[in-house]
Amino acid sequence: TELTEKLEEVVMIWTKQIKQVLVESEQIRREADDVGPSAELEHWKSRMSSFNSLLDEIKSSRVKKIISILQAAKSKTLKPWKELDSSITIAANEAKDNVRYLYTLDKFFGPLANASPVTVMEHIPSLINTVCLIFCTSRYYNTSERMTSLFLKITNQMINTCKTYLCEG
Repeated sequence: TELTEKLEEVVMIWTKQIKQVLVESEQIRREADDVGPSAELEHWKSRMSSFNSLLDEIKSSRVKKIISILQAAKSKTLKPWKELDSSITIAANEAKDNVRYLYTLDKFFGPLANASPVTVMEHIPSLINTVCLIFCTSRYYNTSERMTSLFLKITNQMINTCKTYLCEG
């Protein structure tokens, strides 16, 4: 029972740490007003990396051994642990899915940032079609909040491109 108590303490510490990671990941991001759409992809890539690392740690043999000992001891700390494990898996899947869909926009980011306003206009129909496809098919990215954020970043990039064109021309 002493071993079980020590292991329960460890799992409770892990649980607290993982909850903190989840809370931080759900907080509203603070970004500059003129940030472009590539920042959205970078955000989700970073989030995917964090959650995949966390999942790798949770699935490690060391953690699995501790969890199986606590299962054998019928520990009450396992219920919140299993819920967190599920939450981390969902967050990792969301990030992976969002990165996959946002990569389909990556080919537009260069022209959007570096082309003349006329060339940017040529890319807009394809860009909008791709965003529409993401909205219609993505499991996680199809919320009005996410779409608004993406369109805001695309618009920011178009404005920055036009400003640069005007200042250089």
